[in-house]
Amino acid sequence: MIGERLTGGCLCGALRYEADGEPLFAGHCYCADCRKASGAGFIPFMGYPAGAVRFSGASQTFISKAANGNDAVRNTCPTCHSLVFGGVRGQSKSFTLYAGSLDEPARFYPTVAIFTRGRPDWAIIPPDLTAHEGQPG
Repeated sequence: MIGERLTGGCLCGALRYEADGEPLFAGHCYCADCRKASGAGFIPFMGYPAGAVRFSGASQTFISKAANGNDAVRNTCPTCHSLVFGGVRGQSKSFTLYAGSLDEPARFYPTVAIFTRGRPDWAIIPPDLTAHEGQPG
């Protein structure tokens, strides 16, 4: 299990977060938007309720249309441009933390793979993840 508190942040350290408790979900997203945003085959992510996450430092927000038609809100550090979290500070009911930004990445335990439809063959899905072609219901 992940434990009581996770910490993480950007490459330069200007944008930081703390998350308390277990994530609501954790996995890999293979959608085209996440692949382009990360420059990789997928984004490893964890979802937390807003009340469990605290941020410090400035963030730069980018909004695009998500695969489900809603807005996808991604936040980067305005200094080093590292991708750190998804959601709108002060408005979102939950936040997505990107596992690559964890101080202790070994504490990330994915269980699902989402938006696997259309992923490139080289973006391998680990066999122990439950795969969904789209967003799980």
